[in-house]
Amino acid sequence: MCRRARQRRIMKILLFGKNGQLGLELRRALAPLGELHALGRYDADFARPDTLRACVRRYRPDVIVNAAAYTAVDRAEHDEAAAHAINALAPGVLAEEARACGAWMVHYSTDYVFNGAKGSGAGGGYLETDATSPLSAYGRTKLGGEERIRASGAHHLILRTGWVFGRHGANFLKTILRLAKDRPRLEVVTDQYGAPTGAELLADATALALYRIALQREAIELLSGTYHVAASGETSWHAYACHVIERALAQGMELAVRVDQVLPVAAADWGAPAARPANSLLDTSKFRTTFDLVLPDWREHVDRLVAEIASSGSTI
Repeated sequence: MCRRARQRRIMKILLFGKNGQLGLELRRALAPLGELHALGRYDADFARPDTLRACVRRYRPDVIVNAAAYTAVDRAEHDEAAAHAINALAPGVLAEEARACGAWMVHYSTDYVFNGAKGSGAGGGYLETDATSPLSAYGRTKLGGEERIRASGAHHLILRTGWVFGRHGANFLKTILRLAKDRPRLEVVTDQYGAPTGAELLADATALALYRIALQREAIELLSGTYHVAASGETSWHAYACHVIERALAQGMELAVRVDQVLPVAAADWGAPAARPANSLLDTSKFRTTFDLVLPDWREHVDRLVAEIASSGSTI
């Protein structure tokens, strides 16, 4: 073993939100990087942000990865205080503790910090430098978390993403397949655009970025900042649903609905309590260039998950 290898210190990573859709994938992706300590909601109470300080001080990590969040977008409209504590105050506390112990902070934010008015229809993706203007309580609280992390002075990766799905937990892809088993017709919003992003992809991209940071010898502070991380390509919710059903049928799943029975509806007619951005596309050039990574087309992970669900025969 070479001398450099012998001297390499094991990275200590503290992960919050270990049982969530993203957290479960992060447990897999981060484990090869070093000593991983993963905490769930019963280990760390994000509704009481100041209690999180003891968690960080107990482990004294090199990296804090926060995958915990209040994600009930519509419920947040009448429960903004709880969303604020979890999405804004708690990340701020973690960042302060990261600064105090010299750790990096990784935090996941959202396309909902933008109002979605950029471009026309599926217009250009948002840049990290574009002005924020959230439409919902959820978006406001997530933006609050970003602002507190930046103000802390900690080295950080704020990773904005959107339309996340995965094999664990509830998400749009699994909801469409569940509804399609029993309903002969579906209505899906057609005038909102984004890029479905697999939790698996997001976790792998996080791990690879942290590995690059660990290898960097000089000027690692230049890597600290806000980045957009999402799959390539674009689609609407309606086209996304049609693609999922088409792939499921091709995999032999028994569904009550066919693609031509998935009807497009306008977001204004859907009547959700919280407003969503019409354009959720994120320009990922900065992340891809900085960390020299490729973010594959959204269909790659969607098709893989649909095939996995079809082959398993399990309930959705």
